[in-house]
Amino acid sequence: MTYWLFRTLRVILGSLPGASSGILLGAVTLPVVMLSKLIQLSRAFSLHEVAIEELQYSTVQYWATSASCLSVLVFIYIIMMRAPDGTQHPGSHCSLDAKFSLCGILICVVACGVSLLTTSHTGFIMILNLLWVLCHGLVAVKLIRHFLNTFPSCASIGEALLVTTGLALYFGDMLACTIVKAIGYISSSELVFAQYGIKRSEITTVIQGVILGLLLFPVIFKFVVQVWECSSRGYSEARTYNEIGRSFIFFAFLGVVLVVIIPSWMQFVNDFNLHPLLWVISFVFSEPLKRLSLCIYWVCVIYVSVLRFYNISKNSKIERILLRKYYHLMAVSMFLPALIFQPKFLDLAFGAALAVFLVLEIIRVWRIWPLGQPIHQFMNAFTDHRDSDLLIVSHFSLLLGCALPIWMSSGYNDRPLTPFAGILSLGIGDTMASMVGHKYGVLRWSKTGKKTIEGTAAGITSVLAACSVLLPLLASTGYILSQHWFSLILAVTVSGMLEAYTAQLDNAFIPLVFYSLLCL
Repeated sequence: MTYWLFRTLRVILGSLPGASSGILLGAVTLPVVMLSKLIQLSRAFSLHEVAIEELQYSTVQYWATSASCLSVLVFIYIIMMRAPDGTQHPGSHCSLDAKFSLCGILICVVACGVSLLTTSHTGFIMILNLLWVLCHGLVAVKLIRHFLNTFPSCASIGEALLVTTGLALYFGDMLACTIVKAIGYISSSELVFAQYGIKRSEITTVIQGVILGLLLFPVIFKFVVQVWECSSRGYSEARTYNEIGRSFIFFAFLGVVLVVIIPSWMQFVNDFNLHPLLWVISFVFSEPLKRLSLCIYWVCVIYVSVLRFYNISKNSKIERILLRKYYHLMAVSMFLPALIFQPKFLDLAFGAALAVFLVLEIIRVWRIWPLGQPIHQFMNAFTDHRDSDLLIVSHFSLLLGCALPIWMSSGYNDRPLTPFAGILSLGIGDTMASMVGHKYGVLRWSKTGKKTIEGTAAGITSVLAACSVLLPLLASTGYILSQHWFSLILAVTVSGMLEAYTAQLDNAFIPLVFYSLLCL
């Protein structure tokens, strides 16, 4: 297994340009995001805007993220150190690297312990928090091993690190919320509640339950299919029978998960007055004119855009990467008005869109009859070198790049532009950089790369121009403006330069970096 993982890492490092630099970017992105959120909550606590429990919870989340990234780095380092004979050169600095890594781990553990001690009232709570943080690291290592084994060469190591660390944090948050509620039912102790009892909105609970339920769905479905195939092997070996039977099991089990299992968890952790699906319907119809009109507008834009771009992709010689930038502009036209006038509804809509994407991707990967093959053929029209035969992730990265800054800005937010980080950096900055660089770019940042100085300058300038228009518009709608222009210029410049230099999937990294710098 170790040898096979090493081969996988070596293939990734050799086949994906810039993958080695992606390790550093993937390791620091989420900790920086959580640190910026922690700094923002510290400002809020000093102004008595948030309770101490929320600040304590954010501190534990930051160290859990750091532990996850550090554990994955140590895992990758151990795999590379256990490489087969002949892969390590005699003159390499393995001993020095090992000592340096050990010192870094010790410093991180000591800093984590001191930080958790200052936020804990007793030593028992500090030990509990420290174990919780270490569990995140172990889960992140388990997830990235599974990811590399199941989907080799589907992403660089940096991208895989970002995804697995985020999933470990998201699953941990869900588990903590469940444990808090269970302890609340069992006893009146507020031991864990003091650390993890942050009030969640109904929308947050619905999104978290649906997304994590769909992520766990393939694991359970695989087991159910194996049991069904073993039990039906003696009755029929016809392929058509197996396809129809598997399809029936898939949709029936999917319905049970979405209608029964996930809503049961939602009602357990949050006090819904009615079934969560009925709550979603009532929420949509609480402002029917605005929200239904917005839905109709979204459907029209998606239908016209997808139909138009699908025909272009089949009959035109335009580069795929440039063609997909038009989807970034489509995202701006769809999400920007909704974020200004209906932000809560947009939160829910992002969760629904991500759920639909997950279901379609599961159907495509599993080739569920009768939709699997048509979906696969349709999605292939929009793929490029960043996608693989196993997973198509570009539409996920664009959606999450726009949604994550909005979701993370819920609650206290003293920087009005942070929810717009994804829309500005991807929909405007990245798009203008690609289009201007492709058409007018002459001066390249490197001899081997395609990114141009003209494109980067266009991206930075377009985002600053959009912000100069957006800030007065936000002020007219009632936002209290507290965005410092220094942090704004720094965020725009750094994210623009990151887009120029990184070879990673920029939809995933640039919005998070932009969001982090806007929070400072």
